[in-house]
Amino acid sequence: MIRITILLALSVSAIGAETYTLTLRQAVDLALRQNPELIATRLDEQKAAQGVRLARDPFYPKMVVGSGAAYSSGYPLTIDGSPPSIFQGRAIQTFFNRSKTYQVAEARQNERTTMLEVDIKRDDIAFRTASLYLDAGRSTELSEIVRRQIKEFEQIAQVASARVAEGKELEIEQDKAALNLARAKQRAAALDLDREFLEHSLAIVLGYGPEDAVKASPSERNTPDLPPSEEAAVEIALSNSKDLRRLESALTARGFAAKAQRASRLPQIELVAQYSLLTRYNFNEDFFGRFNRHAGQIGVSVQLPVLSGTGASALAQQAEIDSTRLRTDIKTVSGKISLDARRAFAELRNAEAAENVARLDLEVTRKVLSVTLARFGEGRATLTEVTSLRTGENEKWIAFYESQNSRERARLNLLRQTGSLLSALR
Repeated sequence: MIRITILLALSVSAIGAETYTLTLRQAVDLALRQNPELIATRLDEQKAAQGVRLARDPFYPKMVVGSGAAYSSGYPLTIDGSPPSIFQGRAIQTFFNRSKTYQVAEARQNERTTMLEVDIKRDDIAFRTASLYLDAGRSTELSEIVRRQIKEFEQIAQVASARVAEGKELEIEQDKAALNLARAKQRAAALDLDREFLEHSLAIVLGYGPEDAVKASPSERNTPDLPPSEEAAVEIALSNSKDLRRLESALTARGFAAKAQRASRLPQIELVAQYSLLTRYNFNEDFFGRFNRHAGQIGVSVQLPVLSGTGASALAQQAEIDSTRLRTDIKTVSGKISLDARRAFAELRNAEAAENVARLDLEVTRKVLSVTLARFGEGRATLTEVTSLRTGENEKWIAFYESQNSRERARLNLLRQTGSLLSALR
């Protein structure tokens, strides 16, 4: 019901809709360029890169210029720490601050974590695109089979009507033929709905509008290289896992965060330079025997924290707790990756065996149908037997295509688990 509602809504906005016919490689490349979810994830990557710039900011020199002119009376006071001046400039740069150095390292590691998250999202989009592409192609193939089935049932219905009129068959055979034809037409309509829904869903994943559609090209697909054994699949999955690398990167970042808080007790050194063009007032000669309007200073500012409170220690402990949790997550994810890789490999082998069984079943059914058609021509087989075998042959074809689709999906899943999906699809 939900699919029918969506398709009805799409039909209303069909004006200006485009239909694209793409190969699997073209569909994946397009999804990686303009999928909305992936574009949003790339924005997080850009944000993380700016976080590195922000963390490095204290180590770049900064200069401020301005004026502090004022009227003075009595002992010369200062404005914001500087005497009255026509022009003044101040420059400062962090020279040594171990805490901020660790914060820079943490920001860089966070950027690497975000990049890995983008890679994970990219793999997910590629898998979703390939899955929808296979399903759309399967729906098209099944629709063609059912249309051929409709033509066959129409021919059988005509033969049944003629034989009933000749008194060679009972009238019930004509009713059975009409029922089979109606079932085939209803099945074709349902498959068309599924196909349209899948083609519109694929268009959305590829970044097109919901009114557009993407059809699967009938071109041949490359056979990807798969792990030769279950153990090889597990080893490749663990070595290529972006989830593990993301957790390890996050663990390293939390380690830098803990070090940054502990380093807040270390000395901090800044390079400082300032210049002022002071104003000339009579009070300067009264209070200073020798007055020079040009005042400059350059040196270092050293700060040694003595009492830093409990905040830094608490933040360091929080970072350590996060690190402990991440180590536990790494162990859990590692076990899950191994299990998923073993299961994906076993499912592929099972899907290949099921495809072989479906192919043999189809061949046997076609041979039996050929013999029965010969017997029917000789008057030694009934129309009911022929109709039953025709229906069975079409069902075997559908089962065979379904087994092929299951095998392709099992291959995609194994490639995804071993981290080889993108290289196989592109």
